[in-house]
Amino acid sequence: MTDTLSRRSGGRAARRASRAAPLIDSLRPIRPGMSGGQYKPLSDADVMRIHQTALDALEQIGLADAPPSGVEYLTRAGAILGDDGRLRFPRALIEDTVARATKEITLFGRDPRHDMHLTGAKVHFGTAGAAVHMVDVDGRNYRECTVQDLHDAARIADVLDNIHFVQRPMVCRDIYDNFEMDMNTVYACCGGTTKHVGTSFTDPSYVKGALEMLHLIAGGEDKWRARPFVSNSNCFVVPPMKFATEACQVMEACIEGGMPVLLLSAGMAGATAPSTIAGAIVQATAECLAGLVYVNAVKPGHPAIFGTWPFGLDLRTGAMTGGSGEQALLSAGCAQMHKFYGVPGGAVGGITDAKLPDMQAGWEAMCSNVMSGLSGLNMVYEAAGMHASLLGFCHESLILSDDLIGHALRCVRGIEVDDETLGLEQIREVCLGGPGHYLGTGQTLSRMQSDYQYPSLGNRMSPKEWDENGKPDLLTETIARKQEILSERAAARFDPATDAAIRKAFNIHLPA
Repeated sequence: MTDTLSRRSGGRAARRASRAAPLIDSLRPIRPGMSGGQYKPLSDADVMRIHQTALDALEQIGLADAPPSGVEYLTRAGAILGDDGRLRFPRALIEDTVARATKEITLFGRDPRHDMHLTGAKVHFGTAGAAVHMVDVDGRNYRECTVQDLHDAARIADVLDNIHFVQRPMVCRDIYDNFEMDMNTVYACCGGTTKHVGTSFTDPSYVKGALEMLHLIAGGEDKWRARPFVSNSNCFVVPPMKFATEACQVMEACIEGGMPVLLLSAGMAGATAPSTIAGAIVQATAECLAGLVYVNAVKPGHPAIFGTWPFGLDLRTGAMTGGSGEQALLSAGCAQMHKFYGVPGGAVGGITDAKLPDMQAGWEAMCSNVMSGLSGLNMVYEAAGMHASLLGFCHESLILSDDLIGHALRCVRGIEVDDETLGLEQIREVCLGGPGHYLGTGQTLSRMQSDYQYPSLGNRMSPKEWDENGKPDLLTETIARKQEILSERAAARFDPATDAAIRKAFNIHLPA
């Protein structure tokens, strides 16, 4: 009897180990770039009214404060500079720009396995933000972020299947020189992950240094230009309806250097954007349309992501509400506008106003991540790890978000209806002379991996089993997983010669 039980237990353990092993891509129930678009909070008539109102705003109100170079580019393209210093955009200019703008973009990773093809309603989730604090889960408090924290975040994201890109999620508060901070941000992110990286630059003159570093990492300028694996997150506007002068100059330098650009409009509904959801979407759309004209005036067809990022606001207190239902609607509505124009787009999802990874954080992050994914948003930024309305970043929440986004992606995949999935023959086989249940049937076994998403850390034990296993705690398990990841050498680390060349050219604050 003991031998029999041992053999059964060993067989069960082997089967469990086999099921826990990484799946080949063809069997994975979810993957990067799955198509959403099932959820449409705006009707076709709503979308058209938002579009027409955005055109009215650009033609009648326009944008102020373009740098002299921007004025030259935009007036040459057909914008009109008024006596009040505002640039106005005729409808025909907007329509012509949208018609010729790049409709498909590939954001490259250093490893081609992580390339992201942005088109249609293909969905990708990743980090972003500029948190100034790290969430210390053990001590239940906040401290300032360091370059080591940023590097560790990139290393963690590199091994998480459902984090598809790493846009800088925090600011290196331990580096006081802005040039060194920007260069170390590029180094820390690229040295931690081979996925696509996004970052911003404090000053236009810093772009040259960043490009020099990226050429070293890529193995030459020609290789960088063939596969640019870093994009510029560019807040080119200061809402409402003003260009950000220095950011526009940064954008021009990045375009010249072959770097893709995220056109980021981040108005606060009720403060720097209209308080209504529709009005906030109108303004963000108008501002990004102006940005699209700007990019294509500098270099026609340059890869630019339509980054409508309007944020919600608690009008009682003035606090940002990144974890609200209104935020989820803002991002989903923006995704519909991206589809209307046929351009690759991004917005926010997954932000939580909670201070720690708790139940509030879970419901807030899942709400906007699911709605953004279902709406077909190409790039869901800030989807993982962001707390306190973007003021705090948490490594443990980044890891937990891998499970959360996995379930969101399963919702994006939806329900396949065909002869096999309808299961008539399986029902017939089970009910007419069969065992009367579906456990162990051929279809159940063959589809248990391809149809179902299983959590890595989420606990599905029965209360009895949970008790017998020492009552495992989710955060304790997550901390252990973080320590396991960071105990291993980063797979994305640079080869010694490249690292030495970078350190010779720049003051790198991370230890070799």
